[in-house]
Amino acid sequence: MVWGLGMRDELQKTIKTIGTVLLGKEHQVRLAMACLLARGHLLIEDLPGMGKTTLALALAKVLGLHYQRVQFTSDMLPADIIGASVFDQSNSSFVFHEGPVFTQVLLADEINRSSPKTQSALLEAMEEQQVTVDGATRKLPEPFFVIATQNPVHQSGTYNLPESQLDRFLMRIELGYPEPAAERLLYKGQNPREQIAGLPCVCTKEQLHTAQLEIDKVKMTDNLLDYIERLVQYTRFEGRFMLGLSPRGALALVKASKSWAYLEGREFVVPEDVQAVFPSVAGHRLMGLQESNKTHDYSAAEFVLNHVDVLG
Repeated sequence: MVWGLGMRDELQKTIKTIGTVLLGKEHQVRLAMACLLARGHLLIEDLPGMGKTTLALALAKVLGLHYQRVQFTSDMLPADIIGASVFDQSNSSFVFHEGPVFTQVLLADEINRSSPKTQSALLEAMEEQQVTVDGATRKLPEPFFVIATQNPVHQSGTYNLPESQLDRFLMRIELGYPEPAAERLLYKGQNPREQIAGLPCVCTKEQLHTAQLEIDKVKMTDNLLDYIERLVQYTRFEGRFMLGLSPRGALALVKASKSWAYLEGREFVVPEDVQAVFPSVAGHRLMGLQESNKTHDYSAAEFVLNHVDVLG
């Protein structure tokens, strides 16, 4: 039996179950699952009404995870996310009231509609899986998975996410328009939100934790590490990008490649695994020199893949 096959079968059922409400988006669902298995966080950038919230809801439902949604707005404060201490007159002391960040799956909806100050409230939570309020550090639940959505930055009322915030997301994906056949079902009244309530819990929290531990054991040969290093070095020194991949970005590529290999039923990584996840891991971290120095070159990842030889 292929190593990890039993757990992989459960994860495949999870992906297929989510696919019953998010039709025609198996690749994106698989990327989201790989991101969760790698203990990362996911950024979904797309137009409103493309199924971003549906993906987050369905993922939490089939994994049996506690879910909270926060609608980001321009007048939002950090305390609206992480919580605040409120004075309790009955015992003359301050009592901390947890914010929505104290959950297992947090949907940060339209995160780029809030100010950078509010966005920064998530930095410690995403990196350290904890929050610090009034000098006290509080741990967040396990697992802790942030799915943030953002509208394209050319739309009104949006702020660019700072590079420090973008780098906290292991992957960025787009859902895109649905296939005509899938959209036809929507016209006929098949509402994905109504279907989510009836989705079964396919994979438990304990099984998910087991899979995350198994992914740490997925092997990468020195040749594969050489390939990843060449990809990373190309983004830094070939003169096409203002910002290349950081060490955090390089580690994200390693983790995501292992997760993808695991979902494919292998205990080792092959170049195709790296290539499958590279656009989602690298795209939001690369800042191009063309047009505007403030524009992240989301198409650049494919360019890098096409110019870096697997064999060196």
